[in-house]
Amino acid sequence: MNAVRNYQKELDKVLENLGTDRAPRLLLHSCCAPCSSYVLEYLRQYFQITVFYYNPNISLEEEYQKRVKEQKRLIASYNEQGKDKEKTTAEKRYPIRILEGEYDPKEFLEMAKGMEECPEGGKRCFACYEMRLGKTARTAAEGNFEYFTTTLTISPLKNAIKLNEIGERLEKEYGVKWLVSDFKKRDGYKRSIELSKEYKLYRQDYCGCVYSRRESDKIVEK
Repeated sequence: MNAVRNYQKELDKVLENLGTDRAPRLLLHSCCAPCSSYVLEYLRQYFQITVFYYNPNISLEEEYQKRVKEQKRLIASYNEQGKDKEKTTAEKRYPIRILEGEYDPKEFLEMAKGMEECPEGGKRCFACYEMRLGKTARTAAEGNFEYFTTTLTISPLKNAIKLNEIGERLEKEYGVKWLVSDFKKRDGYKRSIELSKEYKLYRQDYCGCVYSRRESDKIVEK
C-alpha cells in the first residue's frame, strides 16, 4: 500500500532549497482572486510570480470579466503594498505580474462533451484540471519559466492528489518543474477567507462552469 504523500512538507523542502541568489520565475495558474490571495501572500517571497488567468470553464462572459477584474485589483493592491519604503527587507515581496489567457468557453464545452451528467468533483472536473494545467505548462515552457503550479489545491472541493498527479506528468512532458502543493493546509483556505474579507473580494459560490452552476442552484432550491 502506497504511503499518503504530504504535499505541504514536500513544498517546504522545495522552498528551503531554492537558495538566495535569484528568485526563480513561477507561472501560477489562478482560478480566482480569493483562491490566489493566500497563495500569492505565501509564495511571493520565494518567487517572481506571473499569475496566469486562464479559465475557459467560466460559462458567462459577464462572470468571467467580474472575476478577472477582481484578480487584477488584488494584484495591484499587493504590488502597491510592496512599494512601502517603511517595510523591512524581509517584509518586501517581489512584484506580481499577470498574464491573461484566451477566454473561449466553447473550448471547455467541447472538452466536456459526453461528460455533461458527471457529478461535480469527478471525471469532468479532472478533464478540466488537465485542460487548464496543460495550457499553463505549455505557456510556462514557452516563457522560460522555471516552475508552474495552480491555486486550485487551496479549495476543499478540489482534488489535490489528482492535481499534483497531472502537474507531475506535465512536468515530464514540458520540462518545467511542477511546484507541488496542497495550499489548503496550515489554514491556507482559512487565510484566503480572511484576505477576501480584508480586500472585499467577490467570492463566487460555484467554480464557473454551467454544470457547477446547475449543482449550486439545486442546493439553493433545497
